Amino acid sequence: MKILVLSDSHGDIEKIEEIIKIINSSKDIDMIIHLGDFAKDAIYIKNNISIEMKNILGNCDFLIDRVNEEEILNINDKKILLTHGHKYNIKDNLNNLYYRAKELNLDLILFGHIHKPINFLEENILLFNPGSISEPRDGSRNSYGIIRISDIIKGEIVEI
Repeated sequence: MKILVLSDSHGDIEKIEEIIKIINSSKDIDMIIHLGDFAKDAIYIKNNISIEMKNILGNCDFLIDRVNEEEILNINDKKILLTHGHKYNIKDNLNNLYYRAKELNLDLILFGHIHKPINFLEENILLFNPGSISEPRDGSRNSYGIIRISDIIKGEIVEI
């Protein structure tokens, strides 16, 4: 399974259109995940692709019905948490996310919020942030992520 992961698009229609072109030109992407900020961008993407898509709310998403703040997926026997991350105080450190992963027996946490890419494996738990396609921070560049799930999980950051 190959998943394109993005976060923190913040209404940047030019970057969103670029992502849609990437999705539509790829023959092997099985799912898209948008990790919040802006959920309306995720809805726009959903309306322009024919691939399964999941999205959650971020701290800048308001008045959006039928979208969860968090979601747990099971893909290829791997347990995955989708969260924007702001409720775990991730601007300070990733400890709360890591301990949540241990508590829920997760294999992967996908999160956004801090606008910088993270691809970090700790005790067989992958903590993965695709960065921001529109507003990168801390010297990072505009980016999204690719997650490959088979017997193992691999994450890749892709700069755009």
